[in-house]
Amino acid sequence: MQPLLLLDKRTQCLVEDYIPSGDILEGIVCFFSVFADYTRVKILSALAISELCVTDLSRILQINQTTVSHQLRYLKSAGIVKSVRQGKIVFYSLADESINDVLLKGIEFLGC
Repeated sequence: MQPLLLLDKRTQCLVEDYIPSGDILEGIVCFFSVFADYTRVKILSALAISELCVTDLSRILQINQTTVSHQLRYLKSAGIVKSVRQGKIVFYSLADESINDVLLKGIEFLGC
């Protein structure tokens, strides 16, 4: 015997259609996993203010350069940050301002 569904068929269809699947679900999970690491959130917060190089990020965040570089590679491969080379120095920035919007929404949600 199947359990009784309390919602109507229209609502059920709406819910089923709204739930992401496949590549979209994978993309959403990957995107939000970016925000599940203290170092990455600090880096993104700093980059929301200004374009920065690894050395400056390392100094400001008081994190070793290897760790910063590793996290920046992760963020770049996820399409969250972009880089531009100026001579021997690589500067990083947010790939899109909507990344900062996500951070700010999280802060708003937490009531900070």
